[in-house]
Amino acid sequence: MHKLDKYITVGAKRMRCGYTTGTCAAAATRAAAELLFNAQHIPLVRINVPAGIEVDVDIESYDHAGDFAECSVRKDSGDDPDVTDGAFVFARVERVDAPGVHIEGGIGVGRVTREGLDQPVGNAAINSVPRKMIAEQVEEALKACGDAHDDSRGVLVTISIPAGVELAKKTFNPRLGIEGGISVLGTSGIVRPMSEEALIASIELECSMLYARGVRDVLVCPGNYGRDYARDVLGLDIEDCVQCSNYIGATLDCIVAMGFTSVLIVGHIGKMVKVASGAMNTHSRVSDARLETFAAHAAVCGASSELAARLLESATTDAALDLLDEADLLEPVMASVMEKLELRLRHRAGEDVRIEALVFSNVHGMLGVTDGAGELLNLHRADGTDE
Repeated sequence: MHKLDKYITVGAKRMRCGYTTGTCAAAATRAAAELLFNAQHIPLVRINVPAGIEVDVDIESYDHAGDFAECSVRKDSGDDPDVTDGAFVFARVERVDAPGVHIEGGIGVGRVTREGLDQPVGNAAINSVPRKMIAEQVEEALKACGDAHDDSRGVLVTISIPAGVELAKKTFNPRLGIEGGISVLGTSGIVRPMSEEALIASIELECSMLYARGVRDVLVCPGNYGRDYARDVLGLDIEDCVQCSNYIGATLDCIVAMGFTSVLIVGHIGKMVKVASGAMNTHSRVSDARLETFAAHAAVCGASSELAARLLESATTDAALDLLDEADLLEPVMASVMEKLELRLRHRAGEDVRIEALVFSNVHGMLGVTDGAGELLNLHRADGTDE
């Protein structure tokens, strides 16, 4: 079995990366397409993933009955403790009369039942990047068909994960509004291992290196969304940005212990609303009181019991924000959330380190800042100018 020969150092550990479900679906699709269009049994598929590297994926099974072909891949999550590790991902490819590449979900792939997710209500929970990867593999296989390819007809790809029905019970999919199975995910095509102990150690090492270089005012972004927003929207210098993932509390402890002067957190509302509720580890396996926090603050700001109930049923934080916006409560609720967030952060950081925060949403933009955030924003501006 070919395992992904890509490793990352997380703390003191060397950990192997794995494949996303999206990569598995794309590889199985390529094998099935080659079997259907070109009558080729490919034991191994080599594809380019969005991370910018080529990966080799073994094909586990083949089925071909003239008008369709189906192949499977065994999910390899590397050293990441992923519930989908070892699950079989099947791709069935067949010709249809409608032009283009059509992608559907079969058994074990969830279906979207609420608005606000990557796919519209009613669609299979196969996210945009995996859909693009799957379509690209079909098109690559079709290039080898020559005259055998009829442009008036299209291709239907059905992705199935038989174990997905049971695996979904171990995820937050049902709560998010994805029913009947798991999601086909992945933005890079590669699973980067998540070891809590090792990740915290790597954050501590990063902070230590910054301190040794003379950095005393540190920018912290919990995730890629925050990092991108800090750079692209706020114009901040992110060269020395510490990405703390879900470990906001542990990162603040490290910053305080090392003697930094200030910390500015730029975070997405999905994580920061959890911090406002008192959760300093924001991983969904540990805590998820996002909607409850919104409902509580909305109630304090005069929301009806009906609105509070709708907030609790929201599929995402952006969907909850939409509801608050429609009720003209977005501004007062976010002011209330920011007040509590500031208290939580300052309680954790203590009196020796100045701490400020900026919270945003990819849909709604900037949602709130703590009282003294403006000064720290100027400290971190890439062009060195004040605004």
